Amino acid sequence: MTSGQSHPRPRLHLAVALADAGAHPAAWREPGARPTELFTARYWADQVAEAERGLLDLVTFEDGLGLQSSLPDRPDDRTDRVRGRLDAGLLAARVAPLTRRIGLVPTAVATHTEPFHLSKAVATLDHISAGRAGLQVTVSPRPDVADHFGRRSLSDSPPNSVLLDEAADYVEAVRRLWDSWEDDAEIRDAATGRFVDREKLHYIDFESPHFSVRGPSITPRPPQGQPLVAVPAPGPEGWTLAGRAADLAFVAPRSDAEAATAVAGVRDAQQQAGRGGEPLHVLADLTVFLDDSHAAAVERLARLDETAGVPGVDAEGPGSPSSPSSPGGPGGPGAVEVFAGTPADLADLLLAWQHAGLSGFRLHPGVLAHDLPAIVDGLVPELQRRGVYRHAYEDGSLRARFGLVRPANRYALSGS
Repeated sequence: MTSGQSHPRPRLHLAVALADAGAHPAAWREPGARPTELFTARYWADQVAEAERGLLDLVTFEDGLGLQSSLPDRPDDRTDRVRGRLDAGLLAARVAPLTRRIGLVPTAVATHTEPFHLSKAVATLDHISAGRAGLQVTVSPRPDVADHFGRRSLSDSPPNSVLLDEAADYVEAVRRLWDSWEDDAEIRDAATGRFVDREKLHYIDFESPHFSVRGPSITPRPPQGQPLVAVPAPGPEGWTLAGRAADLAFVAPRSDAEAATAVAGVRDAQQQAGRGGEPLHVLADLTVFLDDSHAAAVERLARLDETAGVPGVDAEGPGSPSSPSSPGGPGGPGAVEVFAGTPADLADLLLAWQHAGLSGFRLHPGVLAHDLPAIVDGLVPELQRRGVYRHAYEDGSLRARFGLVRPANRYALSGS
């Protein structure tokens, strides 16, 4: 490249968060929303197929252990909004055989679930999808959620830092369980009658203030070795968790300056955790309403707000979509910036914020029936024209798509 020529922009990563009929609480009442199908496999398969048609890196299946709520710490008892959801992990497993390239990242709530159960579920998803699985780890401070399990009380509202420290230990236990089978532990030799080499299955003996896990897993090591781990990181405490445990961090800036602050916060936390040399991608969350004109998008958002009775979208857990005025979840301010405009306007915004050090964006379609196709047919072609988005999927795993190598097995290396 000669002097004076500009360097090409790095390609953007794009993800989509799938939840209910869309991020806006009135989305289920919109034309094409299919509210009678929200609890069917076909509905979710169609959403993921649409995202894959747009060559998106991955979808996250949003989930929780309590009913969706417009309040951050308790149910709101509303009956005019979508309430109830299917299990994210089971949905991802159902969709996996129907898709070929897109990454599938279900959400797990570390606060009340067990690392052992989750590790084998995501390992299974990675096997089923041939290396396209990931995991989004969240926490829940809600006392009503704790009451579903009866093992602990959260009536005193423990500090977010405590829950997020627990989540970091959770991820570490899960990662060790994924490594508890060496890659060649399965012999499968019918002639000798040896299916597995027991010497290549390892106890992990993980101990922390939050978990005691012996291992090994009962599921062979995932095809990716370590499926991709993502965490919502809307504020400083979330940045700390991302720095300790994540491959992807979803931050919640409202400007390019805030994006730069968030990226710096995640990078600092990564250094503090001794992971400075490891790849860690930072993506910004945006709730999007896309139309042919800025005025039409703003008008549609205003109409949706009026239908819902109050402006904004629900917040349930860290990093979940919420209106600019809504309180966030654990990990810091959780309100996600709302964009209303044209695909070209959104492309301008994404490229402007990319300069802050972001690897890409996770978009929350305001109305799945309208805004997911607008992302696929409007935003993606616009980004392709600007030379910052792929025209076809590359071969390889979800990790490889983000430039993450397949890690060596820690127990094989140590010989223990």
